[in-house]
Amino acid sequence: MAEDYYKILGIEKTADVSEIKKAYRKLALKYHPDKTKGDKPLEEKFKKISEAYAVLSNPEKRNQYDTYGSADFQQRFSQEDIFRNFDLGDILKEFGFGSSQGRGGQQGGFSGRGGNSFFNNMGGGGFSQQKQPPMKGQDIEYELPLTLHEIINGTKKTITINQGGIAKAIEVTIPKGLTQGKKIRLAEKGGMSPNGGPPGNLYIKSILIPSKEYTIEGNDVLLSKQILLSQALLGDTIEVLTPDGMTINLKVPAGTNPRAKMRIPGHGIPQMKGNGCGDLFVVINIPMPKKLTEEQKKLIQQLEKTGL
Repeated sequence: MAEDYYKILGIEKTADVSEIKKAYRKLALKYHPDKTKGDKPLEEKFKKISEAYAVLSNPEKRNQYDTYGSADFQQRFSQEDIFRNFDLGDILKEFGFGSSQGRGGQQGGFSGRGGNSFFNNMGGGGFSQQKQPPMKGQDIEYELPLTLHEIINGTKKTITINQGGIAKAIEVTIPKGLTQGKKIRLAEKGGMSPNGGPPGNLYIKSILIPSKEYTIEGNDVLLSKQILLSQALLGDTIEVLTPDGMTINLKVPAGTNPRAKMRIPGHGIPQMKGNGCGDLFVVINIPMPKKLTEEQKKLIQQLEKTGL
């Protein structure tokens, strides 16, 4: 069962570098083999707190640990990976253990980079001999603002991401139909692997830039169109500009109600995989006049007499 490094050191996940170091120092002073005098379970405990410190004191390893979780991290990283570039001897000298005689007759018990001698001398509990496969880099999600025109027609964009500490420009082809929240995957364009594995993936997530004229519902587009009361009562033909740039003559039937939706098929947003297209819905808006002229009042009074 994978162990939680934060719990091993007795710290919160929000702990900063100084808090991590302070917690390790306190435990190291308590469980160091010079103190425990050959007690195997306590030596194992010391090994665990050193392993936790090796990961959490390294920003890159800590980030991987926080991203993938304890169990997945420990499957991906071998003990050798965990202690690479971690000089346990130098760290413990800082805590006052530099001159002690370690187990196996080696000065300090921590000779060599990474503390290999120490762990190999602890009853065979040393580094794993099974080489773990290289760890894949972290996946990156990039939110890309797009206009309705770009979503309908597709486009090309150049974005900049941080890859291994280096700003890298990447050209992205945006397919038609990448509506709000949908993603496309760019294989191995994400974060770099910490140990020579393949890069992670880059996911481009569409964020719609609001339009003044149109409202989006999935792959359908809504357009509010204002007409006169007389046009709604008598019927008329009006011009409609579709989001894909066409002008269409739309027939408004006599007796059209306010907020009526009139459908123009196939003039919405294309489906990403080429299976058709959404529709354009024209929403009829009929404003009521706040003031009437004397002539308008007389005409409406005449209409009232007819029962209208």
